[in-house]
Amino acid sequence: MLDRLPQNLRSDALDNRERILAAARVVFAAEGLDVPMREIARRAGVGPATLYRHFPTRQALATEALAEQMYACHAVVEEGLADPDPWHGLCIVIEKLFELHARSRGFTTAFTSAFPHALDLAAIRAQALTSLAELTRRAKDTGHLRSDFVLDDLILMLMANGGLHSTSTNARVAASGRFAALAIRAFRA
Repeated sequence: MLDRLPQNLRSDALDNRERILAAARVVFAAEGLDVPMREIARRAGVGPATLYRHFPTRQALATEALAEQMYACHAVVEEGLADPDPWHGLCIVIEKLFELHARSRGFTTAFTSAFPHALDLAAIRAQALTSLAELTRRAKDTGHLRSDFVLDDLILMLMANGGLHSTSTNARVAASGRFAALAIRAFRA
């Protein structure tokens, strides 16, 4: 992401930008994407004008703030695809994706297309979904995945996983692990 920044950003401007991104990651993870931009600016210790100078829209801020998680999501799917046992690989993907999504409410929203026109996220998301479709095809071929399973079933479960609410991330992650186990049992042939 830094390669798209103007090369002549002053160090204080770069510091402000990084503080905005750090605040956005924390707020988006804890509260989702609907947090007012003024609240993100306040938590970053900058004025709203500074925030909007760096990120003119919520979509631009969310795209950059959640990019690392989108890359992590793609890596999880590729890890599952590389597993010689497709069913085992799919189970690992479900468990890890559910945990990743439980740790960040904002990421779940972004992954399930809150910002479908955010090009960076859309391309990575499309790659992850293509790989996931291949993994589910392989898992079906082994006879372990239900023959009526469609990728939208997993997206629906991810959306439901995003609905887990708790005051602590650890409690949300624990509940998400249980939900992942239930999803895996539901998907098993």
